Amino acid sequence: MTNTLEAAYAIWLREIKRFLKSKSRMVGSGGQPLIWLSIIGVGLGSAFALKVGTGIPFLTYMAPGVVGMTLLFSSIFAGVNVIWDRQFGFLKEILVAPVSRLSIVLGKVAGSSTISVLTALLILVVVIAIGVLPLSDLSVLGVLAALLFMVLISSTFVAMGLIIAALINNIESFQVLINFLVMPMFLLSGALFPISGALPVWLDALSHIDPLFYAIDGMRGSLIHFSTYPVLLDAGVALAFAAIFIGAAFVLFKRIQGTR
Repeated sequence: MTNTLEAAYAIWLREIKRFLKSKSRMVGSGGQPLIWLSIIGVGLGSAFALKVGTGIPFLTYMAPGVVGMTLLFSSIFAGVNVIWDRQFGFLKEILVAPVSRLSIVLGKVAGSSTISVLTALLILVVVIAIGVLPLSDLSVLGVLAALLFMVLISSTFVAMGLIIAALINNIESFQVLINFLVMPMFLLSGALFPISGALPVWLDALSHIDPLFYAIDGMRGSLIHFSTYPVLLDAGVALAFAAIFIGAAFVLFKRIQGTR
């Protein structure tokens, strides 16, 4: 157990150092959500004067969704690092080391999740600072619950990225498949607009098997006290999705990389 944690920590630390050395990645991770919030949020809000629930402005409704979008995009592309590691030989080196496959998966999930959550927290601080999320409406418990949902979102989609990277050997195919999956999941999550009762039956059914739907719903309930389902139900479903995807990533890494 100690060796597993030490190996996972070493991989986590490598992911953090790699991110800190990539200035463009740091700027892109934080800049894209703010562009969505300022252009899409302001544009749709002014065009339709949309109010959600009981007097909740559209930008306030959208803010937790933008945080979720930050986590989704920054997390799922963690699989690219696995493909790079495979092509440049680093993955082979850690595979022949006397460490378990579980430590590799945990280290990758922990490292990329840490980066995603820190980036999302920065976005959350910005939207609070500019008044999109009024500080007076927030509570310590609500912010902590939102942080839990951030961890669950990032863990789920980092693991999804690892699963896809374990099945695909080149970056081009990975990016095509990710783009095919990410946008539908994002649009069906309710991040940008309320979807309950607004979609055909088949699309509504798809939204309810979207892991991002429950996590954003729970985050929105924690921060602005508006959600489709109870926050505890959202947390339970989001936790189940995270466990399933991390478990699947472990199984695939173990099968592909050996029996260890």
